[in-house]
Amino acid sequence: MSNLVAIVGRPNVGKSTLFNRLTGTRQAIVDSASGVTRDRHYGHSDWNGIEFSVMDTGGYVMGSDDVFEKEIQKQVILAIEEADVILFMVDTIEGLTPMDEDVAKLLRRSDKKVFLLANKTDNIDLYNSTNEFYKLGLGRVYPIGSMDGSGTGELLDDLVKELGEKRQEKIADLPRVAVVGRPNVGKSSLVNALLGEDRHIVTPVAGTTRDSIYTRFKSFGFDFFLVDTAGIRKKGKVSEDIEFYSVMRSIRAIENSDVCMIMVDALQGFEGQDLNIFHLAQKNFKGIVLLVNKWDLIEKETNTYLAFESDIKKKISPFTDVPILFISATGKLRIHKALETCMKVFQNRTRKIPTSRLNDMLLPILKENPPPMYKGKQIRIKYITQLKTHYPSFVFFCNLPQYVKDPYKRFVENHLRRHYDFSGIPIQIYFRSK
Repeated sequence: MSNLVAIVGRPNVGKSTLFNRLTGTRQAIVDSASGVTRDRHYGHSDWNGIEFSVMDTGGYVMGSDDVFEKEIQKQVILAIEEADVILFMVDTIEGLTPMDEDVAKLLRRSDKKVFLLANKTDNIDLYNSTNEFYKLGLGRVYPIGSMDGSGTGELLDDLVKELGEKRQEKIADLPRVAVVGRPNVGKSSLVNALLGEDRHIVTPVAGTTRDSIYTRFKSFGFDFFLVDTAGIRKKGKVSEDIEFYSVMRSIRAIENSDVCMIMVDALQGFEGQDLNIFHLAQKNFKGIVLLVNKWDLIEKETNTYLAFESDIKKKISPFTDVPILFISATGKLRIHKALETCMKVFQNRTRKIPTSRLNDMLLPILKENPPPMYKGKQIRIKYITQLKTHYPSFVFFCNLPQYVKDPYKRFVENHLRRHYDFSGIPIQIYFRSK
């Protein structure tokens, strides 16, 4: 899993510029998710081979200075709660402000490592004026220019050293299952149902600043890590940002998991935010199990669940080979079935098919149903192999890979799914020249 680095500070000190410099063209994976306001971003970076996630906490003016101050405080609390390391940015041109001192006070009370960045240090005079920021009591000041990148190399060297020291101790090679979903869909209830009364739970794995990243569940024949999400750690004091906070948690949980149990509220139906979380798991090639919670509260007719299932599949199309279970977390209805399904999906994700068997099974089908001709040219598939990735991915070697279109890729994927059980697993298919 990657560490999370949060950039905090007043507006217009250059946080977003530094965020863009750190993440480059790898834009935030949540840009389409509702509930994330326009000035909060989340992305990925790496330096000297160490990968980490970056959160730009933003900040905006809404009316009076008092409201503004409260907003900044809220952003800093969010960063302290979620981040492993904090980059606190100040403005060298404007100098030290009372708001900088307020933010520093909050950061000093936390146990998180803080790097103090004096931005907009463009010349020697400004460089010398960064000394006043030592008054904040946060240790070394890093003079940087987020616009041109000056000083960021030394900062990143020290940052990744800190992240390297924070790396989690090696944990057992067990499946990692995340419970994710919108606020109030019942994530905490499910986690409590699984963990609350079970006396065989192993204590959380130590070795990070937050000891509850992984919680081991070892009972009823199951043995896996429950990846930290709502219900395991406290939500902290950021109740005003419940939607953004929930999305952040979901993203982190998805990134650190093998299989995602995506919870949906039966009373509200499968909504846009559910679909966003589904797509996040799909894009990250994680195993997916959809759990429709609060099913005991629904008035049912003969085909109620079939209609609900059909509605979900229509919305998640074309990737519809996903288990959908109707549960009640509080009533403990089908929660063990949910765990069984998760383990089955995990097995599907790790399935390896011998090359000879792949070719014997698929090549005759593909020869009988070749890709459509393109500009009079016949596309011939010669050979198939599975790649050594953490999720199922296959390469189809052919003479004209650039002419193979998405409909044919879906045709190939459907045949793979028909012959091998990849239920709940996104598949990656490549066409390459021989």
